[in-house]
Amino acid sequence: MDEKIKGLNTICTHFGEIQDEQFKGAVSPLFMSTSYAFEDVDVKRYPRYFNTPNQVALSKKIAALEHAEAAMIFGSGMAAISTTLLAFLKAGDHIVLQKTLYGGTYNLVMEEFHKFGIEYSFTKSLEPEDFLAEIKQNTKVIYLETPSNPLLTITDLKAVAQIAKKHGLVSMIDNTFASPVNQNPIDFGIDVVLHSATKYMGGHSDILAGAVASSQEHMDRIFQLAKNFGGSLSDYTVWLLERSIKTMGIRVRAQNENAMKMAQFLYEHNDIHAVYYPGLESHPGHELAKAQMKGFGGMLSFELDKNLNSSTFQKSLRLIKSSMSLAGVESTVLSPTLTSHSLLTAEEREKQGIVDGLIRFSIGIEEIEDLIADIEQALESVKAKTTALQSNEI
Repeated sequence: MDEKIKGLNTICTHFGEIQDEQFKGAVSPLFMSTSYAFEDVDVKRYPRYFNTPNQVALSKKIAALEHAEAAMIFGSGMAAISTTLLAFLKAGDHIVLQKTLYGGTYNLVMEEFHKFGIEYSFTKSLEPEDFLAEIKQNTKVIYLETPSNPLLTITDLKAVAQIAKKHGLVSMIDNTFASPVNQNPIDFGIDVVLHSATKYMGGHSDILAGAVASSQEHMDRIFQLAKNFGGSLSDYTVWLLERSIKTMGIRVRAQNENAMKMAQFLYEHNDIHAVYYPGLESHPGHELAKAQMKGFGGMLSFELDKNLNSSTFQKSLRLIKSSMSLAGVESTVLSPTLTSHSLLTAEEREKQGIVDGLIRFSIGIEEIEDLIADIEQALESVKAKTTALQSNEI
């Protein structure tokens, strides 16, 4: 493929594909072998070494999408995150982490890092000077997530990247919520980009995968640990993930559009207490999001009026599914306190601003009128049930 091609959908569709030289098929052939020749070959291929034909081809596509030199695919987002962090941290090192993080990453740090003798500290806010204030002599990594899960907070990529470079630190970001369609952190100076490829890259709620993209030097370092941890992905799933990424640009842009309309609807609704979406002018990170994102994403969170039960509301939805994950073509909701952030203590969730009634909303590609109608009927249902319950109490 022509290396000069830059169009997003063209990269999604064609970059890194394997040519079917035998039958001239339109899609990459699938190589299912777990055992390859070792004599008289240019590359000694082994699945755990992340270098089977399908693994290599898809890694090139992901690297191109994130404007990186190289990439790797893992068995899950947490496999990618844990391997990457431990590739750059050892006993006695320190890491600065953003205040608001995905619950799985937070659990990894809080439950495991002390076993490795790795020190850590969280910022008190999202301001760049707060990252600077937490840096110590033994700090090696700065880790951030923007937009964050689940409150869609926005962190200044360029400012944090400059702080990291000035102090000789490696900057890392979880770019899952934005996807490469909406945000390319490497363009702003971030060193390492991580994804739960289960989400927007997969996009159909049927693939579990992770991805890392960075410079070749950094990826070589990550590989040295990854081959020992064994978090590689089966070639069949790699092949499915390549198939899914072909439509990522179209899917995500449709989800962006739906999410913007849904956020405006919820923001203006009398039964909604708060809406968290960077596309809204009321969002504190709106201007920053405009500067570093190409689209505001398909994720938002909201809180119902204090008198309405969020669990009853979610059970009243008919079209929108209650589901554990996000970013599929179907719209889903969940309660972060019961799922993604359930392992955090109530105090830890409070520090991050995650209240019990918070609902995380992953917007799909359905017609927005149908999604709004489902929200409206669920609100009417929960209000009726609330009124009936109050009447019985009286």
